[in-house]
Amino acid sequence: MSMPTVEERLSHGEPTWFVGGKKTFVMFAGHHHDDRTAMWCAAPPGAQEQLVDSRPASFFRPPYVGGRGWLGVYLDVPVDWDEIGLIVEDAFRVIAPPKVIALLDAP
Repeated sequence: MSMPTVEERLSHGEPTWFVGGKKTFVMFAGHHHDDRTAMWCAAPPGAQEQLVDSRPASFFRPPYVGGRGWLGVYLDVPVDWDEIGLIVEDAFRVIAPPKVIALLDAP
């Protein structure tokens, strides 16, 4: 929520975060499609494959958006919250327009 123009609201019954109120970049997945607690987020090219292949206990290809490179992150296992912060920032940068990214990078 500290990133510029970010709004949170429900989408498909789950908390979801939007850039500029329009484009989703992270969504919570609390047992919506299976019995796991997770989040789905936009990811830079190649990140999904690298993380899922190297750490399948922590990362997965989510349904619906996984084909577009989105990353699923299990939250019901021990997580490194600093890493989660970086993943969320990457998701924001993938979706946000350049002018909004410039606001994030401004001193």
